[in-house]
Amino acid sequence: MSIIIFGSINIDLVTTTLRLPMAGETINGNNFLTAGGGKGANQAVAGARLGIPTKIVGRVGNDSFGQQLLVSLQTANVDTVGVVVDENIHTGVAVITVDALGENSIIVIPGANHSINNTDVERLRNLLPDATALLLQLEIPVEVAMSAAKVAQEMGVKVILDPAPMPTNFPNDFYDLIDIITPNEIEATQLLGFAVNNQETATQAAIELCQRGVKYAVVKIGDQGVVCATSEETFFQPAFAVEAIDTVAAGDAFNGGLAAALDTGLSLKDAIKWGAAAGALCATKSGAQPAMPDRKTFDNFLLRRY
Repeated sequence: MSIIIFGSINIDLVTTTLRLPMAGETINGNNFLTAGGGKGANQAVAGARLGIPTKIVGRVGNDSFGQQLLVSLQTANVDTVGVVVDENIHTGVAVITVDALGENSIIVIPGANHSINNTDVERLRNLLPDATALLLQLEIPVEVAMSAAKVAQEMGVKVILDPAPMPTNFPNDFYDLIDIITPNEIEATQLLGFAVNNQETATQAAIELCQRGVKYAVVKIGDQGVVCATSEETFFQPAFAVEAIDTVAAGDAFNGGLAAALDTGLSLKDAIKWGAAAGALCATKSGAQPAMPDRKTFDNFLLRRY
């Protein structure tokens, strides 16, 4: 079987600095790098690095960044047959600043990602019969993500949504199309309208998300851990303690690890453990896709911790 990612593909322009600048302030940086990014592509690389057959459906522009990203994805063993080169717009770009504590600020210029439409959904449909899960994010138009979720649901494929970046109005009809939703504390706060910042409030948020229609709600609360709610139970997965260097794509690594575990037939509790481990390992390296752990590193990490 395989997992399929329907979503964004970006080039990341990453700067590092001691601290994030205030509004109107100019500060010196320490380093600069370019790397493959985009929440969709990051999740695809995360799954592929863990040895899971992985395909991505999306768009890049007809420019050097687009070609660079296709080669990078293919090198990571991601099947890019579902990626269209859009002749009419540039490849998506993310401008990222990372401080000495690993915290970040990001500006995304969507480019070709916002040209994704229902013709892409039809290409996705042709790939779904062999898939165990469809991973979605919201760096593409939300209505197109919903269309993709509907097709997956019709075909019996599990839908995993990372609701980021959060749209101004999240459609209530979307919840019933989602098997697993994975907001972080900020996104959960935006979805539910109350502050989510610890295990207690994350549990409350996860339960309410299930009440809204999702089958499983997974609320990530950074270095505290992850709370999961189902219709039958709630449980907590503590975070793996690591020295964080760059948290840019830790959430994408989490979703890739989660989907990879489910594809191998593991339980939801074990899948969340995989997600937490993948996210922790990602945070120990700079960049997005370059920081995704390979299977050997991942297995050794889990073996040392248990």
